[in-house]
Amino acid sequence: MTHPLFDISGRTALVTGSSRGIGFALARGLLEAGATVVLNGRDESALADAAERLSEQTGNSPVHTAAFDVTDGPSVVAGVAGVEERVGPLDILVNNAGMQLRAPLLEFTDADWHRVLNTNLTSAFLVGREAARGMVERGHGKIINICSLQSEVVRPGIAPYAATKGALKMLTKGMCADWGPSGVQVNGLGPGYIETELTEPLVRDEEFSAWVRRRTPAGRWGRTDDLVGGTLFLASPASDFVSGQILYVDGGMTSVL
Repeated sequence: MTHPLFDISGRTALVTGSSRGIGFALARGLLEAGATVVLNGRDESALADAAERLSEQTGNSPVHTAAFDVTDGPSVVAGVAGVEERVGPLDILVNNAGMQLRAPLLEFTDADWHRVLNTNLTSAFLVGREAARGMVERGHGKIINICSLQSEVVRPGIAPYAATKGALKMLTKGMCADWGPSGVQVNGLGPGYIETELTEPLVRDEEFSAWVRRRTPAGRWGRTDDLVGGTLFLASPASDFVSGQILYVDGGMTSVL
């Protein structure tokens, strides 16, 4: 029997960027824990495929979808309103949408800078703000911003990504300061090096993979399932007095030199 502090059955959760990778795994975890889950992305067919896979994997149906651009203000306003109208008031938001572009900083273009900034940071502000309107009014809600190991540390070639994830850490704390008095908890989850479709080239790079394993006290790459437990904690009543915190799920990497 699950402890009631971790019970999220009947709650409604929106997970951005959830047609694959980390977002898909977190959506599955929330679904398995009894939440009603809404998948978000820009590609309607990819979302439909993801929803079908989730239903098959969990035996739970239906899995809802909401296709809208999280970097576009009017799209976000309409998208969140549509979700609450069709599915119900949002109890949980997971701001997972993100991207990575690797290049030496001297060669990084203006356009790529703004693309990374909009996808990783502005989206969390836009979707967080819209979801929080209802949460603040109702007096409860959970917002989980997917930060990163790079919210704290960085390596060459990913400075813009690290800048967005460091800013997302502080946006998380700012959201906590503004919305905490209204009963909304806002926290971040900081994955370390996780095996996903997007990191597959790095996983296959023997030299880089050896460095990750050597650098991580746990001695391995993380798996998307490693992130589910922390997400369920931050989405549940167990974290009602936890806010403005970043929970790093990185096998210990941020703790060691």
